[in-house]
Amino acid sequence: MRTVFNFNAKWAFTKQCTAVPTELPMDWNWVNLPHTWNNIDGQDGGNDYWRGTAYYAKAFDKMDLPAGEKYFIEFQGTNSSADFYLNGKHLAHHDGGYSTWRVDITDALERDNLFVVAVDNSSNEEIYPQMADFTFYGGIYRDVNIICVPASHFDLEYYGGPGIKVTPAVNGKRGELEVEVYVKNMQAGQKLVYTLYDAEEHEIAKTETTDTKVNFTVEHVHLWHGRRDPYLYSCKVELVGEELLDSVCTRLGFRSFEIHPDNGFLLNGEEYPLRGVSRHQDRWGKGNALSREDHREDMELICEVGATTIRLAHYQHDQYFYDLCDEYGQVVWAEIPFISKFLEKGVANTVEQMKELIVQNYNHPSIVVWGLSNEITIGGSTPELLANHNTLNDLCHEWDKTRLTTIAAVSPCDVNDPYLEIPDVVSYNHYFGWYGGDTSMNGPWFDNFHAVHPNIPIGCSEYGCEALNWHTSDPQQGDYTEEYQAYYHEELIKQLFTRKYLWATHVWNMFDFGADARSEGGENGQNHKGLVTFDRKYKKDSFYAYKAWLSDEPFVHICGKRYVDRVEDVTKVTVYSNQREVELFANGASLGKQSSPEHFFYFDVPNAGETVLKAVAGDCIDESRLRKVEVFNEAYRLVEKGAILNWFDITMPEGYFSLNDKISDIMACPEGMALVSGLMEKLMPKPAEDDNNIMTAAMSQMSPDNPLMQMMGGFTILRLSGMIGTMGAELTKEDLLRMNVALNQIKKPE
Repeated sequence: MRTVFNFNAKWAFTKQCTAVPTELPMDWNWVNLPHTWNNIDGQDGGNDYWRGTAYYAKAFDKMDLPAGEKYFIEFQGTNSSADFYLNGKHLAHHDGGYSTWRVDITDALERDNLFVVAVDNSSNEEIYPQMADFTFYGGIYRDVNIICVPASHFDLEYYGGPGIKVTPAVNGKRGELEVEVYVKNMQAGQKLVYTLYDAEEHEIAKTETTDTKVNFTVEHVHLWHGRRDPYLYSCKVELVGEELLDSVCTRLGFRSFEIHPDNGFLLNGEEYPLRGVSRHQDRWGKGNALSREDHREDMELICEVGATTIRLAHYQHDQYFYDLCDEYGQVVWAEIPFISKFLEKGVANTVEQMKELIVQNYNHPSIVVWGLSNEITIGGSTPELLANHNTLNDLCHEWDKTRLTTIAAVSPCDVNDPYLEIPDVVSYNHYFGWYGGDTSMNGPWFDNFHAVHPNIPIGCSEYGCEALNWHTSDPQQGDYTEEYQAYYHEELIKQLFTRKYLWATHVWNMFDFGADARSEGGENGQNHKGLVTFDRKYKKDSFYAYKAWLSDEPFVHICGKRYVDRVEDVTKVTVYSNQREVELFANGASLGKQSSPEHFFYFDVPNAGETVLKAVAGDCIDESRLRKVEVFNEAYRLVEKGAILNWFDITMPEGYFSLNDKISDIMACPEGMALVSGLMEKLMPKPAEDDNNIMTAAMSQMSPDNPLMQMMGGFTILRLSGMIGTMGAELTKEDLLRMNVALNQIKKPE
């Protein structure tokens, strides 16, 4: 009978080794898995986290393993390539850092054994990802198991899959289920016992056969209906000889879905708006080496905000998290890390990773689309890139006839690019109101796409802006304040959620995440677009804006709790609630009641002395406080960590440009365009072949006609300089001051 033996404990680890050891090195560090070596340096900024080959070693006595005729070692995640050695023999190589892979170790096992794994996260033009806005944490960062089975067993080597494939379908009130299993070394006299159970584990159907494929019919089937009713059946298949030899079991859900170009997403024939978030898997201080408790906390926070869908970006996530998506009723976009930079030598790896993604996740009812790529046309749409996508799209439809394909297109991608015609449905990553443009541009852009391509379902796969613990009563694009992020998401909610034709919308991102190349917002090494902080300790105000629209759990929330000291005599206070009416009290005195169909309530609050605020909405109460100060509290104002200049160091003569003006405004006049283009061309480095920074690729084509530069127009030059500094450019305080002096001579248009 199958036994799964956890193999996480006590591995020796080093980054200094250059050869496979022949005995257990006692001078290495001792670690337990899951483990990553970039949990600190991959989150502190500088784009200098250690990337290379590290070694893990473990000694083990075979007598400590459960009895079995065959033994397999299972790695659930090794980033990004790995070589496995047992007793000095090289048994396997695996490319791809986010999927499960297994190795038959039966013949190499001895009484005393030395397991060695060499894991490499260095640059490699054959493996995805290589250029992306997140940290590529190295390590054995998910569980390792040894699986012990009889000689006859369910297949463990087919693309890391579970050995069982279930294909549910809905026909009226009837559920139809095809179950297929993959068996190795099945012998005469052995049989397969298939049993179907309901959610309460009651047996509802059973059959015994030697066939590896059977069908069940369920009358009056109970449907899996997302967050409203995530009902799960389960199917167990046993391989039986004279005794039980092996068994596999999977949960499944009966559901039908459609993605309609006008009506959006339909689940079981009903309109079911997909409004949710994207998720990166890493955490502060842990990197991507997470516990089950970490995964469950993430799921509970996502459900609290009211999301109905999750885009699991930009790679295959832990199987446990897909299980949680099934269990909690989240509708999922699952994708491979085919991202940002087309690698001519990486085509085979995209195919391999897609096969692993599909085989390992086929049984999850939560998944409805396979994501082919993300922002891959950032360097242009080439015949080779299109051919790669056609191959992946055909593969998805051949290996899974029940789901659709999608892409996440980069914002400047032309709406008539043939790339958009390959998948079944399309989404775009847009940051109007953060990376250039204005928040008001988002909805009309989608209206235009819908008018140009009325038969292509369109969604928004990324949108968001960064916020840290900075505050202001006058939020502006690019200021990194919690108040601007709240304003941005209020505007985007109103525009996106009221357009029924959008098949899905995904906030970027649910959580702040590690991006070691970033130097923004005063806390380097992170992307701070999350609705929740990297450590999951603080829900930003924007979190509650979504909760007001999406959650049925009654609540009221006063924004700006971290913004206590205020200078104005009358200050604006925003309240979010999913209740019909909100009343705000200041020191016990009512400031009036408001109703809002948009769930956002704005109050003008007299600011004198100390003020205790209380918001009341039905039975819900929230409290906050204000304090009148005469001088703005500088602790609320962004000061860039390690910055050469801060905004308040810059001369800004009235009516003339400075480094604090937006690039788009400066380049709107001829003198400004010439100055910015010339100076930035001198400052920008040429991208190296192995450069993994998206900004380098974007800025290397310094031209006002470059779509990526147009998107960056919302940056001030000072804000952009913080990014340039991480790309290897030689940028000094004197460079910036000279540029500012020149800008001070250019008069702004009347």
